[in-house]
Amino acid sequence: MVYPVIAIDGPSASGKGTVAARVAETLGWAYLDSGALYRLTALYMTQQGVSPEKEDAVADLATHLPVMFHHGDIFLNGNNVAGKIRSEEISLLASQIAALPKVRAALLQRQRDFAKSQGLVADGRDMATVVFPNAVLKIFLTATAQIRAERRAKQLGVALDTSEFQQILSDIEQRDEKDKNRAIAPLKQAEDAYLIDSSHLTIDETVAKVLDLYRQVEK
Repeated sequence: MVYPVIAIDGPSASGKGTVAARVAETLGWAYLDSGALYRLTALYMTQQGVSPEKEDAVADLATHLPVMFHHGDIFLNGNNVAGKIRSEEISLLASQIAALPKVRAALLQRQRDFAKSQGLVADGRDMATVVFPNAVLKIFLTATAQIRAERRAKQLGVALDTSEFQQILSDIEQRDEKDKNRAIAPLKQAEDAYLIDSSHLTIDETVAKVLDLYRQVEK
């Protein structure tokens, strides 16, 4: 059975997670943060002492990831790790292992299993191009690297005139390059996806745009 899916892709700190969650809440649909699965795998890998160079071992961890999502919280082995997986260290490590073909294959079906009868809003980097190619609506959400770095800094409480902010900006730019140029499922806009640049939009305005597009495609 085919369930309705809205797929939202975009680079790091583009706001796709917040937007996707709000769209899902508005529609009464399920929500999938696909990036969390890679972050969880990265965290689990460090906890188990597995090197990212050992692709088979990392893929095995991904296959048997002891994860549970519950009311916005994320549990790994029974421990709430929602905060831990958002660190810059885990973010960069997640980007590194996301380039491993066997890890992506291990997580592919787990992501597709999130599709529910009431509908699913999924965000990530290859939701529209690989995981849900038949999504009823595909969005590519982006913003300039400077704006995305400023948003990340605000979340972390980092002043914009500091070296720490420059490091955040540098990390985002480096991750963009890695995501765009990886051999497997590179970050790109699906041919039939709508482009939304949120550089000068609020979250509410961006959510409204996505919902308007969904209403249009459902007519």
